[in-house]
This record gives sequence, structure tokens and C-alpha cells, in this order.
Amino acid sequence: MENLEFAVSADNGGARLDKFIADNSDLSRSAVTKLIEDGKVTVNGKTASKSIKLKNGDTITAEVPEAEVLNVEPQNIPIEIVYEDSDLLVVNKPKGMVVHPAPGNYDGTLVNALLYHCGDSLSGINGVIRPGIVHRIDKDTSGLLIVAKNDTAHASLALQIQEHSFKREYEAVVIGNFKEDEGTINLPLGRSPHDRKKQAVNGLNPRNAVTHYRVLERYKGFGHCKFILETGRTHQIRVHCAAMGHPVAGDSVYGDAKHTYGLQGQCLHARVIGFVHPTSGEYMEFTSDLPEYFTEFLEKIDKQ
Repeated sequence: MENLEFAVSADNGGARLDKFIADNSDLSRSAVTKLIEDGKVTVNGKTASKSIKLKNGDTITAEVPEAEVLNVEPQNIPIEIVYEDSDLLVVNKPKGMVVHPAPGNYDGTLVNALLYHCGDSLSGINGVIRPGIVHRIDKDTSGLLIVAKNDTAHASLALQIQEHSFKREYEAVVIGNFKEDEGTINLPLGRSPHDRKKQAVNGLNPRNAVTHYRVLERYKGFGHCKFILETGRTHQIRVHCAAMGHPVAGDSVYGDAKHTYGLQGQCLHARVIGFVHPTSGEYMEFTSDLPEYFTEFLEKIDKQ
């Protein structure tokens, strides 16, 4: 662990916290943002948001963990490739597969499979641990995600996500039923102050989070719903549903850990993605059928 300390002078008064640290250290802006979101940065002894404006005399401390070097190996793991060209792949990820290596899951991930399939043809923007990964879905969420084969494609796709023009539609079974047939959940999300692995409404350094929903079918005690992401925060649909009193069925983290209804993790599927191709400029859209675990669960519950 390395501790970085900074003293803000009059010349830097009014500077944003994240920009100030990036400009005065070897850390990238994204790395600084991650440290701030993890609560590793304090201003005058207190955690602060990345956009706080600094004042003359402020003291900043940043705890920078030592970099963990991992050797990510290609593995011959079957993956369902929905579409592939020289710029990108669209992959249908099964439930239970981790997207990229992390503590406790160093192999058997989608990245291990992609390295075997693509060799060196993956973008390097997110480093050796997440090559080609433009966006993620949780281990126990199934469905579509896009993988970039080069940095140009990666930057184009990431910008579309940032500008909210990248289409992402999910389907889920939630516990209980929303009162309205459709609506919008607009609740800011940040890291939970009690558990760093969880997100919470108005948590640490909350960021704007917007989810649109529509009820597709009502069941006794459950609802089959479509969710359209306007923003893409970590665990967004799961946290938003739980905050509305309708957690995703099988979600033992944000729902009821004692009643998972025989599901192995949340009943949540990334069904549709749509984007403008980074080279051709053509709009492309892909849809994934609901997986067996999802349809079997729908068959078990009774319609209203």
C-alpha cells in the first residue's frame, strides 16, 4: 500500500478532486475515480466525491493498493458467439460464468475463453485482466454483451454507452408486482457504506441511475418485467428493484437469501443490445432467447 499526500495551493483552488490527483500523480483519471469510489481518498480526513471543488489549504490523502499481477491464460471454454467480425463480437453469456478474472475467480471466465478464441485480437483499453470487455454483466445474469477486438472499436462503443445511445434491454422475474404497468426508477446509486461489494441507493459518492420498466405479465406473487437501462451502474436493475420493494427473484444479495425459489442466482437476462457499428456506421441489434432456467421458472408460477 502506497499513501499519496497532496497540499492544495491557491493556484489549484477550484480544481476538481479527480483531475487534481490525476494531474499531480502517475495515476490515470479512471484509476483515481476507482480509488475515490472505493473510499480510498480523503480531503481533510473525510471521504469526498470526485467532483468536489478543492480549496486553498486542503490536504488530500490517497491510499493506492499495490498492483496485483495476474497471468490470464487462454482456456478452451465453449462460448456462444452470436455475431463476430474484425472489430467486435457479441457473446451470449450463460448464467454462472464470471466475465473477467478477479479474486476467487482466476480462471474459467469469459475472458479466458475469449483469449483462446481471439488470441491477441482484443482491445487493450481495460488492461490484461479485462481485454476487450466494454461492459459487464453479473456472474449469475445471463445474456448478451459486446466485446471489442481493437481499441478504436472499444472507444466508439464505450462512448455510445456513455452517451446513452447503446441499447440494453433486460428481462427479469421480480417478487411481487409493480403497481403501474410501466414507469421509471430514478434513484442515485453508490457503493454501500456497510459492504464494499454491494451498491446502495444514495451510497458513497452516488451517481445518477435511471431504469425504465414495463410489466410483461403478472403472476401470483411475481411479475415478469422488461427493464431498459438509461444508465449502466453496477447491479443497477437489482438494486433499483429491491429499493422499490420488488427484488429480482433468486437474488440472495439484494433480496431474501432464505427464499431463492430454487434459482441459482437472480432471474435476470440481458435480452437485447443495439449499437452503431464502429466502422460501418450501421445500427445493429441482437436479441437472445430467454434461457431454460428462466422459462422453466415462469412455467412453475401461476398467472393472475
